[in-house]
Amino acid sequence: MAQFYDIADTIAAIATPPGTGGIGIVRLSGPRALAIADEVFVARRGIVPSQCPTHTVHYGDVVRRGEGESGIVDEALVTVMRAPRSYTCEDVVEISCHGGAAAVNAVLRLVLAQGARLAGPGEFTRRAFLNGRIDLTQAEAVLDVIHSQTETGLVVSEHQLKGDLARRLEEIRRQLMDLYVRMEGEVNFPQEEDEPAGWPEFRPALEAVETALRDLLRNADQGRVVREGLTVVLCGRPNVGKSSLMNRLLRQPRAIVSGIEGTTRDTIVECAHIGGIPLQIVDTAGILDPRDEIEQEAVRRSHEHIARADLVLFLLDASRPVSGQDRVLAQSLEGRPVITVLNKSDLPQAVDPAAAAGLVDALEICPVSALMQEGMGQLQEAILRYVLHGRRLEPQGIFLSNVRHIDLLTKSLEEVLAVRESGGQTLSLEFCCEHLKQAIRQLDRVTGRDIDADLIDQIFSNFCVGK
Repeated sequence: MAQFYDIADTIAAIATPPGTGGIGIVRLSGPRALAIADEVFVARRGIVPSQCPTHTVHYGDVVRRGEGESGIVDEALVTVMRAPRSYTCEDVVEISCHGGAAAVNAVLRLVLAQGARLAGPGEFTRRAFLNGRIDLTQAEAVLDVIHSQTETGLVVSEHQLKGDLARRLEEIRRQLMDLYVRMEGEVNFPQEEDEPAGWPEFRPALEAVETALRDLLRNADQGRVVREGLTVVLCGRPNVGKSSLMNRLLRQPRAIVSGIEGTTRDTIVECAHIGGIPLQIVDTAGILDPRDEIEQEAVRRSHEHIARADLVLFLLDASRPVSGQDRVLAQSLEGRPVITVLNKSDLPQAVDPAAAAGLVDALEICPVSALMQEGMGQLQEAILRYVLHGRRLEPQGIFLSNVRHIDLLTKSLEEVLAVRESGGQTLSLEFCCEHLKQAIRQLDRVTGRDIDADLIDQIFSNFCVGK
């Protein structure tokens, strides 16, 4: 059920992360934001926030008024941003105080006592959307910017936040609307000919829209990878160097390394960034014949992670012949995307790459020495080739990274293809017009022109309260 938020309320929330920091910010937005600031803030220069020009910052004290309770709560800077030149297009006040939990919570309690309401998740950005400052793609980009794990992901999100996707979709929508109007005219004023008089003119326009939608969807896989990342699982029998390889990929000594077989008795999960792509690296236990309940659970978890992996790095000790344990593990990887890693390449080699190729249908075979840091660049390039399907990652421009956007634009393309493929023969123009209306509607759902309240609630529920 859609949650009701009264846009006439003045809302407030802590806009900085919880914990101790140099600065904490309490943000207010709404018709009484300035009046509430007047009640809780005393500027050192004697002016009150409601008399201050927009986009100005003032030094003073947050104060508590009332019998027996009056006094200074904290020093603060107050920033005044008047409507409509603010994030929400409403009057906005930001109170920057010291960043301890006690200070920011005391300031928040004061503004709530003066009549502000605690903001819901994402309600500031929701108001920016409802007041027409941004469209829904830009609102979702705000969240993507906050959660970007790599600089590449940040670049992709910033392009969307600036409205690049919104402007491109508006251009496609305009083309579709123009085409729809022309087709409707053909329906209402038909020509007495076998082929509709306008159909030869419709075809180039349909092909242009199809090309534009395909261009947007072409980089969708890369966009999702940049946004969400992938899970890479290290798999191999005991003592092949999985933990050493994980430490090299992480560029820090996260996993314990020793010459004792079975050192890793549980899965270790850490995050790494390779070529701008966030990866979740999982080091699995190499135990095949568990000796106790703990090792049985470790084996179970290893198989569970392998089954869910986006990519498996299958490690072999290249200094020792292929063993029965290697073959058992290789069989368990059937049907999984695998890169075979021949570790310990700095030692005399006992594994022929051709023999390794016969163990498992691998995407590539990469010789490395995790100990000596040899071959790591080639391995990382192999990982990126799989992740990016052999293409280069060039984040400049529009990258679709949101599953909702990808799904709706795919549906819009399907509607356009239904019209183009009919060629005015298998479908009447009336049905063609209906398909074009649906194509436009899918675009409007992306940008928020046509969207229900429940979906808006769902989208903004993922935001933090202060944003």
